[in-house]
Amino acid sequence: MLKYTLRSVLKLLYRVEVIGLENYYQAGKRVLIVANHCSFLDPPLLSAFLPDEINFAINTHIAQKWWIKPFLGLSKVFPVDPTHPMSLKNLIHHLQQDSKTVIFPEGRITLTGSLMKIYDGTGMVADKSGAMILPIHISGTQYTPLSKLQGVVRLRWFPKITLHILPPTHIEARKELTGKNRRKYSGHVLADLMTDMQFMASNTQQTLFGSLLDARDIHGGNHEVAEDLERQPLSYNTLIMRSVIIGNALQSITTPHENIGILLPNSSKTLCVLLGLSANQRVPAMLNYSTGSAGMTAACHIAQVKTVLSSRRFIELAHLENEVALLKSHVNIIYLEELAQQITTKDKLQGAWQTKTARFWYKNNHVDANSPAVILFTSGSEGTPKGVVLSHANILSNHQQVAARINFNPKDVVLNFLPMFHSFGFTIGTFLPVLNGMKTFFYPTPLHFSLIPEMAYETSATIMFGTNTFLSAYGKKAHPYDFYNLRYVIAGAEKLQESTRELWQDKFGIRILEGYGATETSPVVSVNTPMDYKAGTVGRILPHINYRLEPVDGIEEAGRLHVYGPNIMQGYLLSDSAGALQSTNSIYGQGWYDTGDIVHIDDDGFLSIRGRSKRFAKVGGEMVSLTVVEQLAMKLWENAHHAAISLPDAKKGEQIILITTQQHATLSELTKFSIGITAINFPKKILLIDAIPVMATGKTDYVALTNWAISQTTTRIKQET
Repeated sequence: MLKYTLRSVLKLLYRVEVIGLENYYQAGKRVLIVANHCSFLDPPLLSAFLPDEINFAINTHIAQKWWIKPFLGLSKVFPVDPTHPMSLKNLIHHLQQDSKTVIFPEGRITLTGSLMKIYDGTGMVADKSGAMILPIHISGTQYTPLSKLQGVVRLRWFPKITLHILPPTHIEARKELTGKNRRKYSGHVLADLMTDMQFMASNTQQTLFGSLLDARDIHGGNHEVAEDLERQPLSYNTLIMRSVIIGNALQSITTPHENIGILLPNSSKTLCVLLGLSANQRVPAMLNYSTGSAGMTAACHIAQVKTVLSSRRFIELAHLENEVALLKSHVNIIYLEELAQQITTKDKLQGAWQTKTARFWYKNNHVDANSPAVILFTSGSEGTPKGVVLSHANILSNHQQVAARINFNPKDVVLNFLPMFHSFGFTIGTFLPVLNGMKTFFYPTPLHFSLIPEMAYETSATIMFGTNTFLSAYGKKAHPYDFYNLRYVIAGAEKLQESTRELWQDKFGIRILEGYGATETSPVVSVNTPMDYKAGTVGRILPHINYRLEPVDGIEEAGRLHVYGPNIMQGYLLSDSAGALQSTNSIYGQGWYDTGDIVHIDDDGFLSIRGRSKRFAKVGGEMVSLTVVEQLAMKLWENAHHAAISLPDAKKGEQIILITTQQHATLSELTKFSIGITAINFPKKILLIDAIPVMATGKTDYVALTNWAISQTTTRIKQET
């Protein structure tokens, strides 16, 4: 009767929803129930809503609290000290008697809103007892005053609470492991299970605009989420209202599901345009203006873009008048300044009303989460650009995969200077913070090396995403206190050099977290985190991404990486079949993506990039990584920039050319410094250049370098003859 009464009261106050109860009955009799720990309300909730008699293994310190004892009277309590071996042995014996026992592997209530440290002891208990593990994710209790997130999230008395009961599983410990190694491995598996649980319980089957409405419900309409150089912060209410108004204005000049070109800078206005298009089932195609008129025209052809949205002020400030003049002969360009003049007071009032009622009218649109959300274009660093089609579910899945490993909260401020036409800048720099309660500050270009550190200081930024090229430049220009408030600096898109890592550690006391991904993967595949970190790697693969390594002739202990998961793109738009979606597939089947990267994955699951398959040269029948050649040069000449390419060679198939900004660099100096390195890993020639060309994303432009090297070689041959 007491359990029934408690369940009725909790259901009335918190609208408690239990999802997956059938999984509870499938778990059997010997079950270790693992749950995340969000608040003091969690034990009473599980006690009230789980069938049968449930035992609780609770930290001895917590079990002694006066407020917990009345609720625990509903169940048998098993006090556990996760750091004490004998206490864990007693729990193992208890589970072997076929009981259903709840344990919180974190051992404490979250202070971040995300998972805390997972104790290895809990994994050992599951391993030794042979019990089935039943994961239960609790969501909603973190927003109650009974959590420990006062001042971190918006608290309210009676938020909706959901219990997600996931399918039962068990730990398969490797037989060769014993003692501490087996315990560590079991804890590792359990930690992965907990992050998987967090991802599986998240809602990724909706649209970007629908997720925006959810974020407003969670964090409040007055919560500020966007700001740019105009220094006018946008709250959720204002952002939604402006997005709705501009979306309505664009409805009459566009059609549903039409691909609309976006030629705009990083700004709050651009964010409103993107969300306005999304709310009305239009698909933004992000044009890379650094590719010039030819590149933008090719992109418009590939995606069958007929209309491009831009800004006269932006065109003028970016000096794109000539490019736009040529682009006009292929598409219709609409300027936001002129569109704004057509918006009447009536339109604004309608937008304000729709903002208040958005939850009602938008849910009736029934937009498919797997429909296209954006078209991004590959950088073209190794060939003709392709249109990459990402769905709403792709983007939201990648958000939740990242959030399952790294804790973000509404107090965070993201400084986003990466262009939105780049997947890193679009998905992670823009929509990840906006849809998760963080504030993002838009800066229009990453090339202001002296100003960006100052902006980080002025905005009190806590999170920054960048490439090695940019982070290295900022580190050299910045005052030691400019980055005083940064919690996370995450590097991607190119390899993080050791010199950059050391610069940030020594000058700012900041450990850069290196990650890896691609436009086709929305974009993050793996990332180092404060909890799982190994220098020199790009971290562990994110939850719910399957991978396979295709063997490559001539390369040992590494393979060509293929990945599969909910964040993998819908497919390509190609120049030879404009407008037709080419679905994703690899040698492993439909939906698999061949990254083209040669990687090594160690026993702890950390991924190391050996190089792109196209960034290997075959010299005398042996495979040589061009990335390794660059690293050799970087170790010797730390203050210079280097790039290695390969050119045809009549005798050995290919020859390696090192291009460097280091004056008076010689091959003999490089070979003398690199003791123990085989001769095949050294370049055949060294060419000097004033500056290594880079693209707008910060990546080295290897196409331009190869053409330059060919021209230099041709010139030398002519001079010699």
